[in-house]
Amino acid sequence: MQQGPRKRRLMGEINVVPLIDVMLVLLVIFMATAPLLTQGVNVDLPKVNAKPLPPQRKPDPPLVLSIDRQARLFLNIGRAPDAALDENTVLEAISSALKRAPEREVLIKADTRVDYGRVLAAMVLLQKGGATRIGFLSAPADPPARP
Repeated sequence: MQQGPRKRRLMGEINVVPLIDVMLVLLVIFMATAPLLTQGVNVDLPKVNAKPLPPQRKPDPPLVLSIDRQARLFLNIGRAPDAALDENTVLEAISSALKRAPEREVLIKADTRVDYGRVLAAMVLLQKGGATRIGFLSAPADPPARP
């Protein structure tokens, strides 16, 4: 005697174990790649007691000209933002970027040990490239020690 097909009882619960596995894998991937996403040149910024400027919603990120301890120039645009550039290359890159977006912000990120004359030379270079408003990046000052 043959019995008819058995009817399976539907389960009303969701199995979350595969979802937890996927989330753990994604967490490991993000933890491994997050340190690699920070770009830029290692610069020891001067510390000042100033309030940060309010964020502005602009379509283009600001151009940042970094000057490291050895007075080398770096620009945050281009194929290799961590490669040192000569003044002519910086001038060409700044000029072309500001022709496309003349209102783009331009910032200088200089190490505290860089000669003041080198920072002024970088400002002149940016002005030659078409920058009309130039800002400086700084780090927040350490809070005063409490006795």
